[in-house]
Amino acid sequence: MTSLPRPATDLSADEARRVVLRAQGFLGAPDRRSGVRGVLRHLGAVQLDTISVLARSHELVPYARLGAVGRRTVDEAYWTPGARGAPHAFEYWSHAACILPIEEWPHFAFRRRAYRARPHWNHALPDGTYDQVIKQLRTEGPLTATDLGGAKKTSEWWDWSGTKVAVERALMYGEVVCTERRGWKRVYDLAERAVPATLLHDELDDAECLRRLVRLAGQSLGVGTRADIADYHRLRGEQVDAVIADSGLVPVAVEGWGKPAWADPAALETAPRGRHRTTLLSPFDSLVWERARTERIFGFTHRLEAYTPKAKRIHGYFAMPVLAGGRLVGRVDPAREGNTLVAKQVTLDGAKAVPAVAQALVEAASWVDCTSVRVERVDAPELRDPLTRELAHALG
Repeated sequence: MTSLPRPATDLSADEARRVVLRAQGFLGAPDRRSGVRGVLRHLGAVQLDTISVLARSHELVPYARLGAVGRRTVDEAYWTPGARGAPHAFEYWSHAACILPIEEWPHFAFRRRAYRARPHWNHALPDGTYDQVIKQLRTEGPLTATDLGGAKKTSEWWDWSGTKVAVERALMYGEVVCTERRGWKRVYDLAERAVPATLLHDELDDAECLRRLVRLAGQSLGVGTRADIADYHRLRGEQVDAVIADSGLVPVAVEGWGKPAWADPAALETAPRGRHRTTLLSPFDSLVWERARTERIFGFTHRLEAYTPKAKRIHGYFAMPVLAGGRLVGRVDPAREGNTLVAKQVTLDGAKAVPAVAQALVEAASWVDCTSVRVERVDAPELRDPLTRELAHALG
């Protein structure tokens, strides 16, 4: 295959974009044999979020790369134990609340130590509650916060009960782990019981944890700036600086970026080739979750507006970028009404984006068992009819 220019220290903006797309699983044939677990291992972190429009974000991430993988299959891939009862993944604070491959448990020892040394917390911990929660889990086995005595003191979303505070504190410390969800509720268990013995240790010092996470972030990104790499697992810039020279990543200069960058050397060995995915993206997808990086790579400005007052929204509650041909060509704010996928608001990058957006909508509709698609608003009104005709053709 054609190699990138040597020495591989300079990349054009387009070369960098293709390196990123391949590293994130959007260029080339998907590895269907490894499935959802393969996507998780490849990305290193899949962000969780409570919003569910088409589906929850952790379901949308493998869908965007693999196509119409069953939603139950997704959940089972994350949370069903292996043949020996060991989990494939666990939840922890990475980029945000994320699902992580179980193999990464040792890499977060530095964060567990930092939480244990933390002097102040937002929620008070009632005396004796922590020990009671650990005792109850040891005696009764895996439990939800409700099983432990209730998650909230009142109906307010932020008003955690003492047992919820305790079990979440124990999760941060690494004494408790979440390896399963039931009805979107975390199921907690003792880490000593759930995490394989070969991984259940905090032997790695902080520098080694950081070195490994920086290397893994670089591999998942393909190429990134210091800020990109730090953001992937929410490290501080100085933490990246301390280890990047020993991380195995190589320095590169990317046209137009204006900042030093580092790349996975394996990503530079061959020029990225293959089929580009056409798909809707979760705003929490690791391809686009860092907004400054998205603007730099794709020239595409995107903000999640779910927490913006409705009157001030520009693109909609949960506007999903549309990826096609290696570019971000529009946005769709979706909803569901029975068996109809509703495109409440569509933004198109000109008429050339119409076929791709129609394809992405039809495929997403099929995935969530919708039999029709209705378009309500298109930001460029003259493109509404062409989009509607394209959808009718695609739906047959």
